[in-house]
Amino acid sequence: MALELLTPFTKVELETEVKDKNRKQVGILGGNFNPVHNAHLLVADQVRQQLGLDEVRLMPEFIPPHADKKETIDEKHRLNMLLLAINGVEGLDIETIELERQGISYTYDTMKLLKEANPDTDYYFIIGADMVAYLPKWYRIDELVDMVQFVGVQRPKYKTGTSYPVIWIDVPLMDISSSSIRKFIKKGCPPNFMLPQPVLAYIKKAGLYR
Repeated sequence: MALELLTPFTKVELETEVKDKNRKQVGILGGNFNPVHNAHLLVADQVRQQLGLDEVRLMPEFIPPHADKKETIDEKHRLNMLLLAINGVEGLDIETIELERQGISYTYDTMKLLKEANPDTDYYFIIGADMVAYLPKWYRIDELVDMVQFVGVQRPKYKTGTSYPVIWIDVPLMDISSSSIRKFIKKGCPPNFMLPQPVLAYIKKAGLYR
């Protein structure tokens, strides 16, 4: 399978077969997951399959640099919901390093620790197409691109130019957001089919987002 690596100046065909089979290939999908929903799971699964990765790990943030702290529930609930969401799903796992480390979650710091702990693993950091334009503003981005391969998730046939190396993956994105789910719950309207049923049952039982 051929994949496109795009910059404003070049278009390079990448063949998945050139991966070193002795190295583990792991995708990282970071987020607040407040709560996790079906669009998160679709992206993680599609990236894993299209890139032929060994697994994709959903990585909940402890204190995200840009999210509203007042809107973020306790990490134990977000982790429990993630565990329920991926239960029995092949190729998906959870990375808890940012919850364990605590503090503000900067991608550079996190990936540096992961690379040091797992030198035989290649990491693919998954971001939405809307985030690609902001890469120049990321903390220590020039060092970060040497540690990870960025993967941009986009709607089919839509591409964003960038001078950074990004592998683009076409995914039929769902128009679902954690904030919209929270609003539905607060209004007393269950967000059925937006998130896994076990996660919705957990939210109801724990009385979250009311």
